[in-house]
Order: sequence, then C-alpha cells, then structure tokens
Amino acid sequence: MKKWNNQKYTLSEIAENVGAVLEGDGALEIFGVAPIDKAHRGEISFIANKNYLKYLETTEASALVLPPDIKFTRLPVLRHDNPYLTFARIIDLFHPDMRFIEPGIDASAIIENGVQIDPTSGIGPLCHISRGATVGSNNQFLSSIFIGENVSIGNNCLFYPGVKILADCRIGNDVILHPGVVIGSDGFGFAWSGTEHKKIKQIGWVEIEDEVEIGANTTVDRGALGPTRIGRGTKIDNLVQIAHNVEIGRCCIIVSQAGIAGSTKVGDGVIVAAQAGIIGHLEIGDKAIIGAQAGVAKSVPAGRAVLGSPARDIMEEKRIMTLQKRLPELLKRIKKLENSLGEE
Repeated sequence: MKKWNNQKYTLSEIAENVGAVLEGDGALEIFGVAPIDKAHRGEISFIANKNYLKYLETTEASALVLPPDIKFTRLPVLRHDNPYLTFARIIDLFHPDMRFIEPGIDASAIIENGVQIDPTSGIGPLCHISRGATVGSNNQFLSSIFIGENVSIGNNCLFYPGVKILADCRIGNDVILHPGVVIGSDGFGFAWSGTEHKKIKQIGWVEIEDEVEIGANTTVDRGALGPTRIGRGTKIDNLVQIAHNVEIGRCCIIVSQAGIAGSTKVGDGVIVAAQAGIIGHLEIGDKAIIGAQAGVAKSVPAGRAVLGSPARDIMEEKRIMTLQKRLPELLKRIKKLENSLGEE
C-alpha cells in the first residue's frame, strides 16, 4: 500500500526515474498524480485509452504522460510507448511503500507451540498462528489472520485483515493477500453412492509462488491429492474461485467473479476476464484469452482468444453476436415473404 509522502519532483527528475522522453519545461515542479478529468495544477496525469482523448484540451493537469502517436503541445509531456506502466511508476514516486505494522508480535495474538517467526515480521492484533507454521522475514500480518498447522510463508508478504491460510499450504515471497482471502479450504469433492454424496477427503495443499497478488474474498481450494498451484507473478482479482488441483501458470490475470473448476491446467500469461467459467480437467494454453462471461467447455490452444457461452473463437462469436442483433429485422422479412407467398 502507498501513502502520501509530501514529496515534489521536477519533470526532469520524473522523466529520468521512469525512463520517459521529456517534451517541455523540465524545471516544472509536480506535487502529485490524478485522473486526467480531475487533475489540478501541480499534478500529472496520463492517457492510455483513446476514450480519454476528449479531456486533452480541458484538463487542468500541469503535465501529461502520452504515447508517441498522440500529438499535443499545450502542456509539457512525458513520452513513453507504455504510458500506463509509466504512470504506475510515477505513482510509486509519490506514494512509496510504507509499513503498516512494525516488527513484533501483538499481545493479543495467539502463537502455538513450535511456530517459527522471523523477528523482522510483524504479527498484528488477534492473529492466530498454529503449531508447526514458519513465517519468514519482513512479513506484515495486519490483524485477525489465521495461519493453519505446518503452513510455510516466505519473506516480504503482506496479509490484510481476515486472511485465512489452512493447514500445510505453502506461500512464497512478496505475496499480497487482500481481506477475506481463503487459501486451502476443502475442494468440492463428493462421490454418489446411490443414496448419498460421500465426501472425498481433500488431503492435498496449496502452493502460491512468489509475487502473486490475490484480491478480496477470493478462494483457492486445496488439492484432493497433491497441490493446487498458483504460478509466479499471477494476479487474481476479487471474488474468484480456484478449485482443487487447478494449476495456474506464471503472470496470468484472472478477473473478478471468474471460476476455474478442478484439475484444469492454465498456462503462462493467460487472461481470464470477468465472470468467465472454465469447467474441470481442461488445458488452457499459454497466452490464451478467455473473454468476459465466456463458458469454456473445451480446452483452448495457446494464443487463442475465445468468447461466448459456449465459448468459441472470438471472431466467430462476434459475427454471431452481430447477426443476433439483426434477428428481429430478419424475422419481419421472413413473415413478409411468407405472407406474400401465401397470397399467391
């Protein structure tokens, strides 16, 4: 999390820090960042989406971050091929990382026998760490966090209030878990006996690799046998469900309300958009794109983009959607044709 640091920078200093090309007054002082339609004098903003071009001539910002192809001279500009990434780095300048909690263990925390906690980590109020757990260096557990038996947690992690990590799960370094995240609850496994649903004990675990961030109230179920795995650098939004024994590769993006059913394998660099659903035991290839609200019932090859329910190649689905808009008109034409044939 970032906090305001009452800092100011000249445009030249900002350009040097973020690797942008400066056009205009490098001595101009900038005091903060803001959206282009709400920025004021002394603030810098950006455009990465053409929908915001309409604000170019009316923004009150003192400077802008723009891509090379947007011609603009009214204000000083920082040019970069990736203005969104550049602006993210500028935000870091003005809102540097700050600790929420100092090293040490709050008096209200429960630490069971056999727990190992590096003294540089901070354990906040009402946290509960179960026996056999290990906690590395420079972690921050803010409050009301439950860590189960034999859980291992790496270094430099930030866990917000209400996070729950159940027994035997493994968390890497630089992991951020937002409020209400549940890691390692039972997968949804039952066998029908003819008269009842027999619960299949979920005796696996969850492995979360380095630099993963998981949004509020997202759940990642433990494997039935073996691990559920989230690969390095993957970012998961709020309210996502990851089922047992799912394997997600590196640097994926999974957006809010998506669900991935058991034992599906997701490659590296995959994007799963909001409210998409993927059934179990599929393979989603590297850099595939699953569109919003897609219902995926078949494996998706690497690099393929799909949309719709059932999911189809995105261009095919867009053609179908275009034709669907014409259905009322086509129905009228068919009825008119039928009436004319009936008169004959």
